Amino acid sequence: MAVQHAIDLLGAVHLQVLNLFKQTRAEPSLTCIFVSHNLGVIRYVSDRVAVIRRGVVVEEGPAESVFRAPQHEYTQSLPAAIPDPAVAAHPPG
Repeated sequence: MAVQHAIDLLGAVHLQVLNLFKQTRAEPSLTCIFVSHNLGVIRYVSDRVAVIRRGVVVEEGPAESVFRAPQHEYTQSLPAAIPDPAVAAHPPG
């Protein structure tokens, strides 16, 4: 029970930090570079994204365009790498 409470608390803090980040990026004089492997987080906090593979930008553009209609084959393969929360919660075996 204590472990679950700690996980819930971490999730709540994580969401608060992301919301704060999203609010502060609205400042007209603020530019941020946010680096993450978490595509859900990137989509949530970003206006524009750059997809980097082996140190080379392979696709760049408005976040919604890149996520909705990726052009590069590497970018197209990324959604398949997102873990399914249902499987994570109830792993097979």
